[in-house]
Amino acid sequence: MQIHSLGFNDFYEDDFSLIGIHTTLEDYKLAYLLNKNLKINFIKSKENLNFEKTEKPSSFSIFNYYNKEYDSDWVLIANSSKRENQTESNELLLTTETKTYLIPEKKKVDFFIKVSGELGFDFVTKIIDKVKNIEQVITSYPIDKNTLKSKDFLIF
Repeated sequence: MQIHSLGFNDFYEDDFSLIGIHTTLEDYKLAYLLNKNLKINFIKSKENLNFEKTEKPSSFSIFNYYNKEYDSDWVLIANSSKRENQTESNELLLTTETKTYLIPEKKKVDFFIKVSGELGFDFVTKIIDKVKNIEQVITSYPIDKNTLKSKDFLIF
C-alpha cells in the first residue's frame, strides 16, 4: 500500500505577482492614490501583520482589495515597521527608533502590492505603468518572488 504524506508546499498557493513601490507617502495616502488612479478600492485591514514573538516585535499595515472581474486578491503592505524605544540615562529620557523590514533583502522598497491569481504579464505591466504615473511615487517595478529568501512572510 502506498502512503502519501502532505507537506506545507502542498497547501501553499504560489500563484501571485509582486510589485515594489518606492515612495515617501504614508500608507493611507498611497492607498488613496492607488484607488483613485487604478480605479480600485483598497480598504484598511482591521488587523496589521504582527510579529510579536520575535527578537524585534513589528507591525506592518495592510490594505485589501478583491477584484471580481479578474477573481484576484490584492494586498498593499508596508515593507518597514518603525518602533520607538525609550531608555533613561542620567535622568534623561532617550528615544531611539528601530526599523524592521518585512522583506529584508528589499530594504529600499517602501510598499509591496501582492496580486494573487493568474494574471498575464501585460496586465501587471499596465498596473506598474499606472502606479509610476502617480506624481508622489518615485518608481514601481515587478519583483521576481522566486529570488526572495523571505517570501514566506508574504503568505497571509
